[in-house]
Amino acid sequence: MMSINQLKYCFLYICLLLSGLSYAQNTANGKIIDEKTNKEISGVEVFINDSNKAALTTTTGNFSVQSDSIIYKLKFTRKNYAFETVDISVDNANNLVIKLSQEKVSSIEEVVIHNEKTKYKSKKENPAYRIMQEVWKRKRNNGLEKFDTYTFKEYEKIQFDANNLDSAFMNRKIFNKLDFIFDYADSTASGKMALPIFLNESIYKNFGENKPNKKSKKLLVAQKTSGFQDNQVITLTAKNLYRDINIYDNTLNYFDIGFPSPVGTDGFSTYDYNLVDTIAVNGENAYKIRYQPRRTEVLAFQGYLYIDTDSYAVLGATLKSTNKINVNFINAISTELEYDNPDDETFLPKKFVTEIEMTPFAKKKSAKSIIAKRSVDYSEYDFNKPLADSIFTRKKEEYDDSFVEKDEAFWATARPDSLSKQEQGVYEMLDKLQQTPKFNRIIKLTETLASRYYNVTKGIDLGPITSIYGKNEVEGDRIRLGARTYFTQNDPWRVEFYNAYGFKDQQFKYGVEGRYMFNRVNRFMVGAGTKRDITQLGVQLTTEDGILSRSFASSTVFARGENASLSSVNQTSVFTSIEPWKNFQIRVDGTMQSIKSANPDGFNLMYYQNGNLRKTTNDSHVTFSLIARPGAKFSQTGVDRYEHGTLAPTIVLKYTRGIEGLFNADFNYNKLQFMFYKPILLGSWGKTLFSFEAGKNFDAVPLALQNIIPGNQSYGLVPNTFAQLNYYEFVADTYSTMHIEHHFNGKILSFIPLIKKLKLREVAFIRGAYGSLSDNSKNINVDNLKYSAPDQQIYYEYGFGIENIGFGNIRIFRVDFNWRGNYLDRQDVSKFGIKAGFQFGF
Repeated sequence: MMSINQLKYCFLYICLLLSGLSYAQNTANGKIIDEKTNKEISGVEVFINDSNKAALTTTTGNFSVQSDSIIYKLKFTRKNYAFETVDISVDNANNLVIKLSQEKVSSIEEVVIHNEKTKYKSKKENPAYRIMQEVWKRKRNNGLEKFDTYTFKEYEKIQFDANNLDSAFMNRKIFNKLDFIFDYADSTASGKMALPIFLNESIYKNFGENKPNKKSKKLLVAQKTSGFQDNQVITLTAKNLYRDINIYDNTLNYFDIGFPSPVGTDGFSTYDYNLVDTIAVNGENAYKIRYQPRRTEVLAFQGYLYIDTDSYAVLGATLKSTNKINVNFINAISTELEYDNPDDETFLPKKFVTEIEMTPFAKKKSAKSIIAKRSVDYSEYDFNKPLADSIFTRKKEEYDDSFVEKDEAFWATARPDSLSKQEQGVYEMLDKLQQTPKFNRIIKLTETLASRYYNVTKGIDLGPITSIYGKNEVEGDRIRLGARTYFTQNDPWRVEFYNAYGFKDQQFKYGVEGRYMFNRVNRFMVGAGTKRDITQLGVQLTTEDGILSRSFASSTVFARGENASLSSVNQTSVFTSIEPWKNFQIRVDGTMQSIKSANPDGFNLMYYQNGNLRKTTNDSHVTFSLIARPGAKFSQTGVDRYEHGTLAPTIVLKYTRGIEGLFNADFNYNKLQFMFYKPILLGSWGKTLFSFEAGKNFDAVPLALQNIIPGNQSYGLVPNTFAQLNYYEFVADTYSTMHIEHHFNGKILSFIPLIKKLKLREVAFIRGAYGSLSDNSKNINVDNLKYSAPDQQIYYEYGFGIENIGFGNIRIFRVDFNWRGNYLDRQDVSKFGIKAGFQFGF
């Protein structure tokens, strides 16, 4: 018979055994390898038992999972691999070896599978076409639209890597004292080195309401940047490269250039489709369809579509540019998309990864380049939960610089996946670089070239450097030196000034302006300034407000004919503005100015007032402006903001009231103006820039205050001007103008042998203006017979241009050929002209 002590030890042994067995069946671990290569696989989703939610997404080849209940089954899924299911017992729960096999071929009833591209007599014979017809028939919408309210989390990671580095490059003198950075480089598949140079992580919380009122908010919760927080160029470039895309749209927006979507309803006009396989995608059977452009010279993608065999929903897609992509500074683009499909009508984004290879040099694969990779994970979707109105209200703390500062503990739990060793090294490397004088000099040079300002000391920038030299008829050679305050990209105040000197008129000019923002939320701002300068009036209808708005006097270095129509302007202004709603600005300007001809012998601004001849127009007016930019996106929250590239329209409505007698002003008058501008993507046919302006002076005013249809006597490209009009050729009390410019992105020239190798792009445009000028407004001016409006018929110009001229990836030159359509019997008109200039963009 057992003793009491023996019973105790036996009981303890049994308890330990049972607890061990229980622990073994509540945990499981092992490694995951490729069945053929035996190499470890990462990025595998592990599902416990029959759960539809992955318990783990692996970052290495090893995995370890734990559950509150007994684990009896594990399922492993990864893109391009067949899913694997393993039964778990006490004996095999530890040190599992999971072998995943590459995509398995399955039979599809009534569909023939081809691994190679097959030619069909008609697209109706193509099984892929029958599948795509079902996709189009059941075209899905973003699931966020169907719920009354929604919230979700968005994690964004942007990384820049210097690519194709070799030993010769790393031994260059520029890297003396910086060679430690190559300790953080990593080998690529090509055997070259890739060096991480920038890493930005952002976490957003998205809120939306569809009923009863449609509104949304994207709140930046946290942001971490690798040492470049104050570098406006790098941060803006990183954010500006990417657009949100919907694979179901007919046109996908990359760099504000339209690429036809392979899932678009007109996809068969651009792509060939071939059904190659059926595979398992996240446990679902899917058709794998390969697509490629019919013509490699067009802007289009190649890759694979993964279509659910039951619901015909897009489970995933890969988009990769062709080798002949015709986009400036870009060698390659690739995107991977994953979607969840909660029902038969909608989809939800799951994960988007876009990689862009950029280089200013050549299209060669071996060229030194920058790899810009952006990954976005969408998670924590929640629907139809009540949302308080206060959530959508902009709050002061959201605009504070410290609002997004979080510690490492926050990031460790907030990331959907941990950073790789290489990514962790970016933060460490750039912290060291910030302490290296040579690196800071390189960054300063880059910043100067991009911003046009040179930083001389803390808080003071000189520039803009592009305005240092100019030339015109009145001043001859002109030198301009300016400066501004600049402490950080989020400065709430800024002071700018300049001095200029003309060597012909031997006169000094100046301008100074200060602005202060009281509130970052509604951007309540005040400002004041004054200037005395020589200005080319009549080159804008809806003029920019502000003392230091660009003067066109110094930009006409080369011009057709003589331009003596310059004005001498003394101006003092004050303004206040506020944004009561996002992207909607209300602005009030008060201006006192005196205007006279800067060259009385060649340009007459004299007028009659009460029978007296006057040469100086004294004016005091108040302007009330409404400015809307729906959909525009901005970086920074200071007095100056940097706009992201979007297709947002610009809508401006302005009312100006001239007040006679105020500061010796000569005229009472009322002026109303409207302006609308919008870029429009037209699928594979390119992009149209549309601009419309209209306005009316309700009272007679002299030429200095009149609406001038903008001419352009320079040989350069000036937007929203008429290339074949002389300055002051058309003057109007009432006017309307329209500019339509279409960029074909090389679609037509790509059909022409030999020419298509030059990668040139074609532009077509037409411009028109119509207006009237009252007799009272004509008679008030001394040269009354000289001025008229385009009231007999619509004045128009037309022409075409060739852009993307250059070499390698540097194609920034454009040439336009302009024809004047009518009013050809006028004196000194130019019927045909050529304009040229630099045009920076993708």
